[in-house]
Amino acid sequence: MQAASGRSTLRRIGKVEIPAIRPIIGSEQIWCYRNKMEYTFSNKKWLTFDQLRSGQEFPDRDAAGFHIPGAFDKVLNINQCHLQDHLGDEIRLFVKQWGKEHGLTFYDLRGQQGFLRTLMIRIASTGQVMVVMSFGDDYSAAIKTLLDALVEHFPQITSLHYVVNTKANDSIADLDILHYAGAPYIEEKMGDLIFRIAPKSFYQTNSLQAHRLYNVVKEFAALSGNELVYDLYTGTGTIANYLARSASHVVGIEYVEDAIRDARINSSVNGIGNTEFFAGDMKDVLTDEFIRLHGVPHVMVVDPPRAGMHTDVVNVILRALPARIVYVSCNPATQARDLELLDGEYKVDAVQPVDMFPHTHHVENVVLLTRRLAQD
Repeated sequence: MQAASGRSTLRRIGKVEIPAIRPIIGSEQIWCYRNKMEYTFSNKKWLTFDQLRSGQEFPDRDAAGFHIPGAFDKVLNINQCHLQDHLGDEIRLFVKQWGKEHGLTFYDLRGQQGFLRTLMIRIASTGQVMVVMSFGDDYSAAIKTLLDALVEHFPQITSLHYVVNTKANDSIADLDILHYAGAPYIEEKMGDLIFRIAPKSFYQTNSLQAHRLYNVVKEFAALSGNELVYDLYTGTGTIANYLARSASHVVGIEYVEDAIRDARINSSVNGIGNTEFFAGDMKDVLTDEFIRLHGVPHVMVVDPPRAGMHTDVVNVILRALPARIVYVSCNPATQARDLELLDGEYKVDAVQPVDMFPHTHHVENVVLLTRRLAQD
C-alpha cells in the first residue's frame, strides 16, 4: 500500500479525516527476510505452457515447492527460494532427493494419498532452526529413517518435529505434532525479550520488521508506567509482553488456547509478572462484565485478523472508551470500516505503514486514535 493509495482507502471506505500518512517504514532486508516457510511435496509438478506445447515427455513430475494459484493440485518446483536463508533450500532439496532415492511417494493432492506431504522450516534471528515434517501415511520405519538422516546431515536443526496428516487439507493446526529431536521450541529475540516459538506458535514472519512494528505500537501507546493496557487478538502475547515493562498491567485476549499458553510462557521466561491472558472468542470474552472485573483500560491495542473487528467488540470498546486505541491491521479496507464505526468518539491522530513483506503490496498499517472529548 503506497501512502497515497492508503490514504484513499481509509478516506473512501472509512469516510474519516486522516492526517498526513507517515512515510512507509521500509524493510532493510528485502531478500531472505522470512523466518518461516512452508513447502508442499507433490507428484504433479506444474509445467509451463511452453513445456506442455513442446511435445516432450516429463516422466518425473515430483516437486517440492509452492502451490499454483487456481490449480490446487499443481506445485511449482523450487530450486532456490529468495525469501528465506539458503539453509531452507538445503533442507528442502535434501528431503526431496532422499525421497527420490528411497522410493518414497510424493503426495497426490487430488487423490489424497502419498507419503511426503509438507515441510515447515523456521529459521529464527537467533540462528535456531525448527523443522516440521508432515507425512501422509504413518509408516514409522520410513519416518524414523528420514528424520534420523536430517539430524545427521543438518546439525543446525535445533528442533525437529513431525506430524501424520491423513486429512483432506494441509493444515496441521488441529493435529498432534510430535517432538522428535532437539529442543521442543526455538527462541526469537526482540530487544531484551526472548520469545519461545513452538511448532504451532504464531510469530511475525519478518523478525527485524516486527521489532520496528512494535516500536511504532509502543510510541503510539505513549505509556508512562501507570496505564492498564488491553491487547486484543494478542496471539502469543508478543505485543503484550513488549509493552508490559512500560505499563502497570496488561490484559491479553486471544481465540487460540495454544497461543495463550505460549503468551504465558513468554511472560514467565522474561520475568514479566504484570500480564494476564484469556482465551476465547473475542466477542464472547470482551464484554462489559469483563471490563467491570478487570478494569477500564487507558490504552487498547487491537491487531485483528484480516476480517477486522466484530461489531460487538467495537460496541464494547465504545462503551469502555479508553483514552487511546492503537489499531494494527494487515487489511486497510477492514481497518477503514472499523475506523468509521469508532469515528464518533475517536479521532485519527497518526497513521504509520510498515513494510513487512518486501516485493509485495502488503503492509501492516498502524493507526493511533484518541478520544475526541480529551481534545476539546
